Parts: sequence; structure tokens; C-alpha cells
Amino acid sequence: MTTGFRAMLAERRLKAGTSVFEFDAPGIGHILKSCGAEFMFLDMEHSGFGIDTLKRMLRYCEAADLPALVRPPSKAVHHIARALDAGASGLMLPMVADADEARAIVRAMKYEPGGARGVALGIAHDRYRPGPVTDKLNAANEGTAMVALIETADGVRNVDEIAAVEGLDGLWVGHFDLSCSLGIPGQFDHPDFVAANDKVIAAAKAHGKALGRLVNSADEGASWFARGFDLICYSGDLWLLQEALGSGLTALRESCGEGAAG
Repeated sequence: MTTGFRAMLAERRLKAGTSVFEFDAPGIGHILKSCGAEFMFLDMEHSGFGIDTLKRMLRYCEAADLPALVRPPSKAVHHIARALDAGASGLMLPMVADADEARAIVRAMKYEPGGARGVALGIAHDRYRPGPVTDKLNAANEGTAMVALIETADGVRNVDEIAAVEGLDGLWVGHFDLSCSLGIPGQFDHPDFVAANDKVIAAAKAHGKALGRLVNSADEGASWFARGFDLICYSGDLWLLQEALGSGLTALRESCGEGAAG
């Protein structure tokens, strides 16, 4: 029986969260949960977060009962293993190019009999608790989610086969990297980018997998949701702070009859 974050991904409804690239404050999990976030996308590929920071942040998420979808720095087995042992609810692996690669990732994430993940029990991922070994292994296999980032031309070309991989729970479009891989950097209205998105959408729908991406506004998120994206990551910590603070300071100066800051 699928449990935990995997069970959430299996639900065909909107699942809304946000991303964290910058701030690792102890209250971050509770803050996001109080705002209505259903998950945190925690990035290690493009941030300065290392394994020690990740381990702390996952405890903050546990305290708030907020699932954490972690993007490790790479698809290397040691990056996968350390993020899982630290307690990630799920992993989002970058630049998955084909089904063989997706199967190798699943194998690295799952314990026997479905994989070859190295076993260490009574540590962070099982909350330092004792218990029957078989129960712990089964719980981890059933509750830990795998999401493949489709952000290359190869990934799009092979997306139907990737989506069919047993143990894969979702696809995620990395829109900037995908546009660059297609030779049209940042041209999200280009016919080639639109066609690539349509192919990913069709694969997720055909195989009943969650489909995610990052959006910058509620309207953008609603537009993608209408097209089949159900795992919507609304902006991120540093951008939300910049937007809110910039708007607030501008409004303050205007209300006080002052111009823009020099």
C-alpha cells in the first residue's frame, strides 16, 4: 500500500507547495505549512545547501508535518543515499534522459527486494526509532517518492518510456533547462517548447503519474493546472521575499510622498 508523500502524489488533484533555495531558518517548515503549502521543494543543485543543512531542514519539516521533495546535487548514488538517509520524503532527480536511467535511480532509492539501497536503521530517515527491520524497509519503499526531472531533449524524446518505469511517481518539467536543451533559451512560447510540454503532459496522463513544475504566479499555475500539471510549486523563498518587500517599500514611499530610493 502506497503511503506518505507517494500517496499524495498518486492523488489526481492540485498539490500546491513552494520552493526553498536560500533560507534555512528553524521556523521554515511551520511558516510554509501555516501558509497552506502541502510540500516543500528543497533544492541542493542550485543552492548552497549541503548535507548538514539538509539534515537540519528536514527536521524542521518533520516538526511541521510538511513533506520535503529534495533535489540532490546530482543523480550519483551517494547523493541519492545521503538525501534519503537524512529523511527526504521524496527525491527529484535532475536531467533524467531515458528509462534505463530512471530504473537505476529507482533501484538506488529502494531497499530489497525492489532495489539496492544501502541499509542504515535507527538514524534520521526512520526518526531514530527501533523496530522490526522488515517493517522499516517496507515503510521506506512505500513512502519515499521518486520524481524525474524532464529538462533535456533526450528526456522529452524518451518521456513515455520514463513515465512507464515502475517505482517512478511523477514527472517534473525543468522549463529553463529544457528550453536551453532545445536550442531556444527562455522561449517558452516557441512551438518546439510547446510541443515538448505536450509530450510530457501526455506521458504523465497515460501512465497516471503526477506532473509538476515551478510557476511564478497564481494565474500561471492555474493555466498549467488546466493543461494537466497537478504538482504546482509556487515561486520560492528568495523571490517571494523580494516581491513582497519591493512592493511594500514602494507603497510605503508613495504613501509618504517620497520617490524611489536613490
